[in-house]
Amino acid sequence: MAAVDDLKFQANPDATTISIDEPAEIAKNQHGRLQEPGREEDDELLGTDDSDKTELLAGQKKSAPFWTFEYYQTFFDVDTYQVLDRIKGSVFPVPGKNFVRLYIRSNPDLYGPFWICATLVFTIAVSGNLSNFFIHLGKPTYHYVPEFRKVSIAATTIYAYAWLVPLALWGFLMWRNSKVMNIVSYSFLEIVCVYGYSLFVYIPTAILWIIPQKVVRWVLVMFSLCLSGSVLVMTFWPAVRDDNRRIALATVGTIVLLHALLAVGCLAYFFDAPELDFPAPIIPAHNGTTVITKSQ
Repeated sequence: MAAVDDLKFQANPDATTISIDEPAEIAKNQHGRLQEPGREEDDELLGTDDSDKTELLAGQKKSAPFWTFEYYQTFFDVDTYQVLDRIKGSVFPVPGKNFVRLYIRSNPDLYGPFWICATLVFTIAVSGNLSNFFIHLGKPTYHYVPEFRKVSIAATTIYAYAWLVPLALWGFLMWRNSKVMNIVSYSFLEIVCVYGYSLFVYIPTAILWIIPQKVVRWVLVMFSLCLSGSVLVMTFWPAVRDDNRRIALATVGTIVLLHALLAVGCLAYFFDAPELDFPAPIIPAHNGTTVITKSQ
């Protein structure tokens, strides 16, 4: 009987109970532990699961036909606090934080980017005229004439950059998404929001460009370029990091290069205009001869 009792099943108190439903969860946890810490943080910032829900809800809200006024009204459905919060986020970028995930994805808008571009256009045009006036102030041969054409040139440049570059970047991300499945692609509206709000820092910079000192102007343009460029880099690098290394670096480098060309181009054209060679005035003398004076 003792031998029979020894063969009976006895519960081990130190044994671990495993449920049938746990393997999938265990595999998921093991996969999460195998991920790199930085990659896991970027995935959390991109919010793949939440973004899918947000896009679904956004699609439900914007179900009106595109030819109706209600469809476009949703793009301007933001309050003042949201716009100010997004402006603050573009001026003071937080390292490691995704601008789209924190500020844009819940409710992308066109109100902020439109008025930021409009304000920047008039700021650059007016500041450029004032800068030209102060540079030639005091010269007897100079007569101030407002250059209204600078408004149209600035508007064409700023709005073309704020719409065409995001369109090209959105198309590129969609194309790479079809090649590499791990690439996270932003919507066109989200990219327009990022570019629009990133231009806000150039508004106070353009006002300070009135100072007729080239060193001060170039320091200001480098400072504003670092701020706004960091917003673009921290936003779009997580979207291309899983692509080919060269393609990812080339994409981010192109984004920064185009952003720098906009800033440097505006500074060079509207503020660092070449000195005008005014003709020397002709003063008639009392004896019938003419005297030509040289302007200093």
